[in-house]
Amino acid sequence: MNALHNALHMEWTKLRTVASTVWLLAGVIAVTVIVSAIVSSALSCTSSAGCHPDLTRLSLSGVDLSQAVVAILAVLAVTGEYGTGMIRTTLAAAPARITVLAAKATVVTALVLAAGVIAMIGSVLAGWLILPGHGYTPANGYPALSLADGTVLRAAGGSVLYLALIALLSLGIAVVVRESAVAIGVVLGVLYLIPILSLAVGSPSVARHLQQISPMTAGLEIQASIGLRSLPVSPWVGLGVLAAWAAAALLAGALLLRFRDA
Repeated sequence: MNALHNALHMEWTKLRTVASTVWLLAGVIAVTVIVSAIVSSALSCTSSAGCHPDLTRLSLSGVDLSQAVVAILAVLAVTGEYGTGMIRTTLAAAPARITVLAAKATVVTALVLAAGVIAMIGSVLAGWLILPGHGYTPANGYPALSLADGTVLRAAGGSVLYLALIALLSLGIAVVVRESAVAIGVVLGVLYLIPILSLAVGSPSVARHLQQISPMTAGLEIQASIGLRSLPVSPWVGLGVLAAWAAAALLAGALLLRFRDA
């Protein structure tokens, strides 16, 4: 327990003293809220045919882009040390390598969770302020967004967990790859290429299977508030798919960290 406490303190000290950590966390919040607000402002419900059916997902759409910022933050938390050679100092100070990885994952996840909470509150608030002015009103069958609504709260809270799981997935891949550009490319490829492939394949059944195993497509179903029966996977199962990807990446990273030279 003392070793874990020391490792947590060490990882927290390293991350908070790196300027990029603050900027990237601010970027997660800014990108999520700004993109969500832009998307909300771009749509107008002047007729039933032109209305977006899922306001909750619409108001949280900035997560689609801000997850890339989260991935960069988590990757750099690992590869930055490999790039400078500081990883040797870290492992000399804390020889229990799995403890070091657990501490790094804990600190990164905590920071992303904190930024994610702020980002989701800001996104829902932006939707609440913007959407009624574009025709999404109770009179047109669209109740105001509110975190007091269980469905909206599940979508927003689930989106926070989604970003945390993206951080853990990225962290695991970074430990495996150990090189910033390659690790970021692998993470973004895993996230964005599978959904693109699902759109490109000609078979609806194959496309649906790809959506069910895609960490991004499945994970973001946590934001859905309508048509749950028609989704490739249910919201919480979809988040579980992403959790499985993150667990597999962390396991691979832990094994390589344990048995591979620094």
